[in-house]
Amino acid sequence: MPAKPFDGLLIDFYGTIAAGDREAVEATCLRIVEDCGLPITAPDFAVIWGERYFATVGRSNHDAFQTLYQCELTSLRDTLADFGQYPDPAPFLIDLEEYWHNPPVHVDAIEFLQELDIPVCCVSNADNKPLLSAIARHRLRFDVVVSSEAVRCYKPDPAIFRHALRALGVRPDRVLHVGDSLHSDIAGAAAIGITTVWIRRENRIHDIGVDRATFTIRSLAELTEILA
Repeated sequence: MPAKPFDGLLIDFYGTIAAGDREAVEATCLRIVEDCGLPITAPDFAVIWGERYFATVGRSNHDAFQTLYQCELTSLRDTLADFGQYPDPAPFLIDLEEYWHNPPVHVDAIEFLQELDIPVCCVSNADNKPLLSAIARHRLRFDVVVSSEAVRCYKPDPAIFRHALRALGVRPDRVLHVGDSLHSDIAGAAAIGITTVWIRRENRIHDIGVDRATFTIRSLAELTEILA
């Protein structure tokens, strides 16, 4: 029997295993725009806040680490300040926090994980508590779980991927990483020689990435052939 091309799999969680947060973000932005009387549409506010959020996360690695929740608070506070608004941002994040703890999960993800026969590591830009809560709630199986809070850095920083490789005991040239973000998943994994798979989910929220993945798929079921 020929050897398998990969010894392990790294996989993103939110947007890849779990359904994306677009609905939660858009509902949050609509509430913000209406409550604060902003002269902008909710989708446009989501893009502006999203880009500020990515910039905040990008500055929050290692010694400058902030949790994802802190990044949400900071980026929203700064975005509202640009509009001359200074409310407490925390109440606006309640729906998003509920999503992080209890996201819906894609059907193809459940089936794929149940049938997977190689070691798998979940690599997520997430705080520990909501990530582990979501995994436990849906009874998902991962051999290793690596969160940004545990490693104190965020994808695409290479350190989180190197930590996942060590935890899984695989070399970068013998592993796949699959995720829905060209910025966080594809750029980060490719930078250290990992074969990348972009899952092009429908209804994907705004992404600042432009990198190209080794493979592009629309369902995790398509990974079976790549892993064979």
